[in-house]
Parts: sequence; C-alpha cells; structure tokens
Amino acid sequence: MRIEICKSKIHKVTVTEANLQYVGSITIDEDLMEAANLIENEKVQVVNINNGERLETYVIKGERGSGIICLNGPAARKAAVGDVVIIISYASMDFEEAKTFKPSIIFPDVETNRLV
Repeated sequence: MRIEICKSKIHKVTVTEANLQYVGSITIDEDLMEAANLIENEKVQVVNINNGERLETYVIKGERGSGIICLNGPAARKAAVGDVVIIISYASMDFEEAKTFKPSIIFPDVETNRLV
C-alpha cells in the first residue's frame, strides 16, 4: 500500500508579490526551497492563513536570498501582497517507509521570509 504524506513544508511566509499576468505558479526564494527540500517544478499546496484559500501549483526558483514569495497567474487572485501562507508538498511512498520518513519543515522569519 502507498500513502501520501507531508514531504516538505515552509511554515508561514509572507507573500511579497502577486503577478496576475504570468503563466502560473509560485516563485520561492531558492534558499527557502533548498532548506525545505523543494525542487523547481514540484507540485505544492499553498494555504493562505489570511483568507483560508487553498490552491495547488508548481514551484519556480526565485532569486537566492531575496525572500521572494510570488503567486503568479490565476493564483495571484488567491492572495494579496502581505498575506501569510504555508507551502506544503507531499510524497507518495510505501506505508512502512512512511512510518520512518522525516519531512523537511522550516520556520522562516515571517517578516523577512529568511531562514533563522
């Protein structure tokens, strides 16, 4: 049996940009991506703490050290600059493997979106 579990989580970052005219996705600072074990084009769920919206999209690598969290395309309608979001990715794995798997969960500074 295979189950889906939390693989990576960026807990509470602030949306710095919303670009409606972009094709789609979420741009994330490369430092945050590495710390959370996320890769470019990986599917993520974005949960908006301010308004309760949830959406699925894919990751675009943002400038390292910039603190960028930018919702692009239609996702830009789901959050405003200044909203706080949680970004989660999941992995499908064997039930027994999942029992011992440890997700990569990070808690950046919510004001600066930088690692602490």
